[in-house]
Amino acid sequence: MARPRQTVQDIFTKYSQDKTILTKSLNWFQRETAKLRTARIQPQSLLRPDSKNRASTVMVPGNLYMYFYDAKLKEQLPYYDMFPLVFPFSTTDKGFTGLNMHYLPYQLRIRLLDRLLEYANNKKYDETTRIRYSWATIRSASKFRLAQPCVHSYLYDHIQSTMLRVSPENWFTVMMLPVERFTVNKSNVWADSIGKI
Repeated sequence: MARPRQTVQDIFTKYSQDKTILTKSLNWFQRETAKLRTARIQPQSLLRPDSKNRASTVMVPGNLYMYFYDAKLKEQLPYYDMFPLVFPFSTTDKGFTGLNMHYLPYQLRIRLLDRLLEYANNKKYDETTRIRYSWATIRSASKFRLAQPCVHSYLYDHIQSTMLRVSPENWFTVMMLPVERFTVNKSNVWADSIGKI
């Protein structure tokens, strides 16, 4: 019988009785996330491909992508993300729809990613790893209500840069990077998103 998958939350719960481990872990986590948030990370620097994160011309559902975007209906939108971080779940010849993780605050991104990983095709977290899901699969599941404000559609001809496919081993790290580029203050976006959950 297969062992149930251990989540990040399970690990925190397991060690919550050991105050020493808990304190060290929380201190380390707070230090590292503070570094990520205050670092002057520019989206342009993230779009440079390397051996793990690769430039892509094809959008494959289940992978994670970053790119610069100019919304077609930007004059009619209250705001949009000019540098989306998206797990696409459906594609057409003109574009795709997916979960833009930037619409959630950092901690909620991690929680949603943890739940999406239940649909990973393997646990290797390498080039073969994909999240195999559809909106129909997760739309009505209460544990995926965090996904509701993240659903957005994008047009290929409005992508303004290379698309960078983020390697699965970097998924958790990239969730914590402060590279969202909303056309309004991100706190307002996150407050709206939380109101929709």
